[in-house]
Amino acid sequence: MSRRVVRQSKFRHVFGQPVKADQMYEDIRVSKVTWDSSFCAVNPKFVAIIVESGGGGAFIVLPLAKTGRVDKNHPLVTGHTAPVLDIDWCPHNDNVIASASEDTTVMVWQIPDYVPVRSITEPVVTLEGHSKRVGIISWHPTARNVLLSAGCDNLVILWNVGTGEMLLALEDMHTDLIYNVGWNRNGSLLVTTCKDKKVRVIDPRKQQIVAERFAPHEGLRPVRAIFTREGHIFTTGFTRMSQRELGLWDPKNFEDPIALQEMDTSNGVLLPFYDPDSSIVYLCGKGDSSIRYFEITDEAPYVHYLNTYSSKEPQRGMGFMPKRGLDVSKCEIARFFKLHERKCEPIVMTVPRKSDLFQDDLYPDTPGPEPALEADEWLSGKDAEPILISLRDGYVPVKNRELKVVKKNILDNKPPPGPRRSHSTCEPDLSQPALEEVLEEIRALKEMVQAQEKRISDLENKLCQFANGTD
Repeated sequence: MSRRVVRQSKFRHVFGQPVKADQMYEDIRVSKVTWDSSFCAVNPKFVAIIVESGGGGAFIVLPLAKTGRVDKNHPLVTGHTAPVLDIDWCPHNDNVIASASEDTTVMVWQIPDYVPVRSITEPVVTLEGHSKRVGIISWHPTARNVLLSAGCDNLVILWNVGTGEMLLALEDMHTDLIYNVGWNRNGSLLVTTCKDKKVRVIDPRKQQIVAERFAPHEGLRPVRAIFTREGHIFTTGFTRMSQRELGLWDPKNFEDPIALQEMDTSNGVLLPFYDPDSSIVYLCGKGDSSIRYFEITDEAPYVHYLNTYSSKEPQRGMGFMPKRGLDVSKCEIARFFKLHERKCEPIVMTVPRKSDLFQDDLYPDTPGPEPALEADEWLSGKDAEPILISLRDGYVPVKNRELKVVKKNILDNKPPPGPRRSHSTCEPDLSQPALEEVLEEIRALKEMVQAQEKRISDLENKLCQFANGTD
């Protein structure tokens, strides 16, 4: 009789636990807009949540420590004229967030470390290039200031936020609505899923499709796809019988899946959240009340079911904390921010360990906040892996790098937020042609004033003569 050998894995006993009631964020009117995005974005400083808002679109930004009941008059970030559909924190600056909206624009915001008194209404820069609503945004993982947006005009645009310019527009690649877009680890390739049932791997700088697969899942409902650390593609979708399904694919051999597993029957689209350090993928369905997690390895069956975190309340959306925002002293390997109808509930995923020492097998060096490339370097064809940091002593978020962002992230003719500067510190880099243009305009205005003064004087003289002649 053969003995069944249990697969060895340090993540076999990962378990999820919600925080105590006083550590939740209460009284938040989570957006009811029908769109399959996560509605929540988190970094080591802030949690941002798309909320209901009259007369436009808004999201709320809360410092992580500001738990409990949120004041109904808490300032919002309001600048869009229609509902916000997606938000994403910049991986290289914890005070910069981008938002995409039904009003066809993408806006980039600078969030101060303190809680502002009034709502933030002025973005650092507004990016206009889409003709229909914009539902997807994603920052480049290694290049500074490079932001991707995808709209319902079937167009993917790459922006340089530092100048407000469009870098690339990927036209005529998608014939229908784009469901999701994801970068690979170094930002050299994109994976997209589309309503035309194709999964595409795209080289954005060459503007060409490297690989594509028609109907990786046979069902008609939306498909999601992400890159794994090894360059494989993990997908979630539906079978022809509307059962939810996950798949793992090698883009170099897209015809045959590495793994394909049926899961359950449900309507909610599964949003995958991937941790490249542990190779664990967490699947959260909108409307579900559970989070399933799987480990991806190079041993058959390649995608190994680990466990399910279950709760009573369905989720409206989900935020996923980057690795540098976790508490390494408690062996925390993931933290989710689950959106309910009126609150946000953090859920902590932990690997049980007896020792209080730093567990270096759980925490390999992870991508830090420093970009590896500038936008123009990446555009010219250069690639670089993320700059890694150690979490041995924990990660302390850096203070608001506002000056750096203003220098890099703002158009020359736009004043930075914050205290007004004196004239002695005005921008020294105003270009010569612009200066000459302003001087020329002043000269023209002076000439116009002198001409008008002469005309008024002549008219006054004539009036005097006329009055003298009639006396």
